[in-house]
Amino acid sequence: MIEADRVTRTFTDLVKIKSESFKEKEVAKYIINKLAAKGVNVRTDAIQDKVGSDTGNVVFRVFGKKELPNILLMAHMDTISHKGNVTPVISAGGIITSGGETILGADNKAGIAAIIEMVEAIHFKDFEHGDIVGIFTVAEEVGSIGTKSLDFASLNVDYAFVLDGEGEVGSIITKSPTQKMVKAKFLGKSAHSGINPEDGIDAIRAAARAISFMKLGRVDEETTANIGVIRGGSSFNVIADEVILEGEIRGFSEGRIAMQIKDMTAICNDWADRVGADVELDIKTGFQGYDLSDDEPIVRMAMESIRSIGLEPRLVSSGGGSDANILSEKGIKTINLATGMKSPHSVDESIEIDDLANLSRVILEIVKRSSQIGV
Repeated sequence: MIEADRVTRTFTDLVKIKSESFKEKEVAKYIINKLAAKGVNVRTDAIQDKVGSDTGNVVFRVFGKKELPNILLMAHMDTISHKGNVTPVISAGGIITSGGETILGADNKAGIAAIIEMVEAIHFKDFEHGDIVGIFTVAEEVGSIGTKSLDFASLNVDYAFVLDGEGEVGSIITKSPTQKMVKAKFLGKSAHSGINPEDGIDAIRAAARAISFMKLGRVDEETTANIGVIRGGSSFNVIADEVILEGEIRGFSEGRIAMQIKDMTAICNDWADRVGADVELDIKTGFQGYDLSDDEPIVRMAMESIRSIGLEPRLVSSGGGSDANILSEKGIKTINLATGMKSPHSVDESIEIDDLANLSRVILEIVKRSSQIGV
């Protein structure tokens, strides 16, 4: 049985442990000790040296019948960087906050707590199932690095459930965009700005003009674009010979993404030419989008699990990316489940105890019904 008090204690224990990206070792130890105490086969993988973290991903596996589907439950251990320690505060209404001083860390320790509570509550031999795999990843907040570094050849799962979605518990994120990472390096020529400015080629001017002509923000109903980083220049009295812009494009239509890439590329080239500078463009895929229909077995089963605890499922699309995008790209049918967290990445972040308990109940029902996926 799911116990609200127990999952709350687990959650508040977790958020007190600082675990910024690449510094997840202490929270990994907590998780391993919790699961090992229940007799679960749990370990860390060996990616820490590869990715530069102080620990690997935490992995557990409960073996089941070979002929039944294997499922993966996933949440990430890292939080965004923040000042100070988290001291969770529980209001009389059952809302957990950080007291307004820093982030809470519900993103994504709510997902971790719910999976641990499922393990606390269940006796795996009470029903038939395939392998049940749990993975708690490192460095998700800086590009899903822990997930991208998984050994997918040996993972051997058929379906995956990521617990990292925004919105109310019961929301199923079945559609997520593709992200393209954009980097533009403008190359000019340095000169003294007070003595011989006419000999310089101003990379800042070229970059600034380019940005001013780009369509950014909400490009259309399916596409967004952003320039989020500008780096360059060496001194106030030197014409800048190099400026780097970094940004992204997200969208649900590959055609519209391609049009936005074409437009941004043309604008960068045009303004580099006008100023007399050069520009080098580098565009890479950050994550690939996915779009699951209502009739997908994994979606139907998740909806049944949500209804079984008295909630109404909602199928939603999200403009955000998550580990679900990486798993989907690897050919694993994956959905991202909303955890109930509110205002993540801010001092206003919060989560309700009822949502922690209901999220745990949904995961418990998914595990119980996992043998039915695809039937």
